[in-house]
Amino acid sequence: MKIVLATGNKGKLREFKAMCEAEVMAFSEILGEMEIIEDADTFKGNALIKARTIYEKLADENYIVISDDSGISVSLLGGEPGIYSARYAGVGASDKENLYKLIDALKEKGVERTPAYYTAAIAIVSKYGEYVVHGWMHGDVIAGTKGEKGFGYDPMFIPSGYDKTLGELDDEVKKAISHRGQALELAKPIIEMLQR
Repeated sequence: MKIVLATGNKGKLREFKAMCEAEVMAFSEILGEMEIIEDADTFKGNALIKARTIYEKLADENYIVISDDSGISVSLLGGEPGIYSARYAGVGASDKENLYKLIDALKEKGVERTPAYYTAAIAIVSKYGEYVVHGWMHGDVIAGTKGEKGFGYDPMFIPSGYDKTLGELDDEVKKAISHRGQALELAKPIIEMLQR
């Protein structure tokens, strides 16, 4: 069975391809570009919406569709940006615009550093049913940026037990501790089972 990733996010696609031993292709390689409305109120709900939509559009039982919905939550801000992480600064906002909106929100609260966590929900849809797994990464966000690596909010997030941001840490370290990496480790046995 072929694995299709239900995302148009190049950063996520790069991470998934690096973490999966199997061949992974983006849905756009088969179906072209399309907009999927993510209107659930949880990461799990949005991941399922994307995976179900692409699986139905493919209309082929030989595909396993994987999607994730992920984001960062800051307790001081009532959990923001949460499920709105990719559009925190508005629909169509760039990673940098979202990042700087969060930095501004921290500055408005008068803090330089505060606890936060990333969540990743990975949904897997195939002819055998639907599965969802979660991964988390806890740490702090800072009211500034450090490092050029990663994407999204990585330059402002310091994982617990580290003194550097994800924007400064090597990809191998990030892969080992990331929310997406943890969720993918849980998803791998399910994907392997479905491919038998």
